[in-house]
Parts: sequence; C-alpha cells; structure tokens
Amino acid sequence: MPCRSIRITDPIDGAILNRHDGKQAKGGLEIAVKGIAPWKSKVTVNGVEAKVSRDGCGFCDRFECNIVLEERVNGIAARAESGQGASSDEITVYWDKDSFKRYRFSTDDNILFLKDLAANAQKYSSIFDNGYMAFWREMHDKYGLKVQFNIYYQTEGFNLSQMPDKFKPEWKENSDWIRLTFHALQNDPPNPYVKASYQEVLRDFNLVTKEIARFAGKELLSPFTTIHWGEATLEGCKALRDSGIIGLVGYFVLNSDIGKPVVSYYLDEEKTRYLGGRDYWKDTKAGLFFIKHDLVINLVEPEDIGPTLDSIASNPHRSELMEVMIHEQYFHPELELYEPDAKERVVATLDWLAKNGYKSIFYEEGFLGA
Repeated sequence: MPCRSIRITDPIDGAILNRHDGKQAKGGLEIAVKGIAPWKSKVTVNGVEAKVSRDGCGFCDRFECNIVLEERVNGIAARAESGQGASSDEITVYWDKDSFKRYRFSTDDNILFLKDLAANAQKYSSIFDNGYMAFWREMHDKYGLKVQFNIYYQTEGFNLSQMPDKFKPEWKENSDWIRLTFHALQNDPPNPYVKASYQEVLRDFNLVTKEIARFAGKELLSPFTTIHWGEATLEGCKALRDSGIIGLVGYFVLNSDIGKPVVSYYLDEEKTRYLGGRDYWKDTKAGLFFIKHDLVINLVEPEDIGPTLDSIASNPHRSELMEVMIHEQYFHPELELYEPDAKERVVATLDWLAKNGYKSIFYEEGFLGA
C-alpha cells in the first residue's frame, strides 16, 4: 500500500535511550531517526534534511537522519513534502544521560514478615529481630543492597491496621535502603486487577499506603511498584498514576499458548514485544514508565543464575539496568512454595551484580536511578 503520510519507526514514541543507543556528541547523544514517507518525498527531522532511499516499488520512501538529543525529554518532528502534499509525525523520547550500570532489587507478595513483627511486638526490640529482615540487612551490609518490599494489605489472621508503630523510628532510620510499597489487597485470587476498575485499584492502594505511612513513615514509600501478577487495566493503572505512582515493573512476555501478553499490565502485543528487548519505556499518553524484570530469582537454580545474567547482559539494550526480584513465600519452610536455597539464590545474584560492576539503586533517585 502507498504511504500517505510520514511515520517515524525508530525510535518509537516513549523510547528511553542511553549510551548504548547512539554515540556521545558535543552536548548530547547522537542517534539515528528512521521511518517511512510518501514516495519521492523531501524529508526533514527537527529541521535537518534526511537521507531518503526509494523502495523501488513506488509505494514509499525510507528515510534516516542523525540528530542529537540534548535534553532529558526530547521532541522529534519529521516532515515530508511530496507531490501528494505535506505530512508530519512527532514523537517524544527520553535521554538517560547520566546512565550507568545499576540494579533495583524488589521482593513481591510480602505480608508474613509484617505479621510476625506485629505478633512479636512486645518481644522484639528491632525490625531485624525478624529473620527475613535480618537476612536483608545482612545483604545490605555486605553488598550495599537497597531493597523494595511490595506488600499486601492482609493475609489470614492479620492486616496492616494491626501493625504497631513501635518500630517507626527504626523504619525511618533505614529509609536509605528500604522501601515499602503497595502490591495488592491479598495473595488470592490470581490476577486481582486484570479487570479492575479505577476505584477498585484506588481503594486497595489507599488501604496499603495509608498504613505504611502510619507504621513506617512516608519516607519508606516509592513511586514505583509491581502490581500482583503484573496485570491491570489502563484505568486501574491511571488510578495508581493519579495517586503518585509513576512507574510499573513487569515481565512483558507473550504467552505462546494463548497468543497474548502476560505480566504486561494493559500493554498490547507490539509494546510487549518492544519491552521484551529493552530495559524500559514510557507510555507518554498514560504518563507511566514501564521497566522489565530481568531475573525472577526463585525461578532459577543457584548455579544457573550467573549464566542467565551473563546472557541478559550480552544484550546492550537490556544490560544497563537490571531489575531482579524474588517472592517472600520462598523463604518460609511452612509454605508449599518454600525453597531451602532461597537465600543462596539471592547471594548468587548479588555476587554476580557486584562482580560485574552494578550499583544498587531506587528508581526515584535521579532519573530511573541515575
């Protein structure tokens, strides 16, 4: 089919670009902008004339133009003029200009350690009297780990309103390396927000967030989170955005059995495929960042963690930002999901990250941790 208007195809709208996507130039990052335009067009990109090649079929032209990104947020405008008239296309891209090798560590499905702290509030003098928290402090002391706990509001026999504020000063003292953030109302049923309304997600988010602020302090909150099962409606995600969440983390994979994206929130197949090969992307219309999980630690045997991360790091578009995570259930011997080597898997992950020059960050520090 003939091209009736110009279209930028690379980068895509919302792309987040770093040193691996171009070359350093005076004042910025030089990148190539590519696309298609009506046949026999004169094309400019941000006012710079583009190189145009004909496809030989009279259907469309292909263009390429190098431009320099100079700001964190950059508009790219392409214009085509031909015998068919004029057309234009505009996108927004982001420059991760201070980028370096970094990782964010999160744990999902958290509630049992808080239940234990509440049950033993009279006995414990510290949050680190809980074994789970003691382990994470050990990892912090050894590796400089910062860790985000994505938590439920309730489980059998306990909800966050029962969590005492006795430990609030200690939570605040450790807010440089600990975050507590909304995950879901509870563990079951699966995919709780896959069809949820704006109000349903808002209700559960407020339940969790209000209690975190009460018993730990607002200093512990993060504007990034992972929704339980990584699935939610656009309206549900907008509820989080309107409540201060600016980024969501997921797997962004396609399920070959059903032919649809999974653990990908509301994103379609095209955007899921894109994120499957990138560290990050922003939905400019919804105003939300999306970040890809690189490693779900409880799914990989300790001896396979290094090779798995080596493979991911070999892709320059996934090597700059490592998102690694595990679930709380795998630490509890009384649960069916218990993995006796859960701690060993965490250590193997952190060993690899340390040896390969990655620094632990929170995304709210600077621009996505940089």
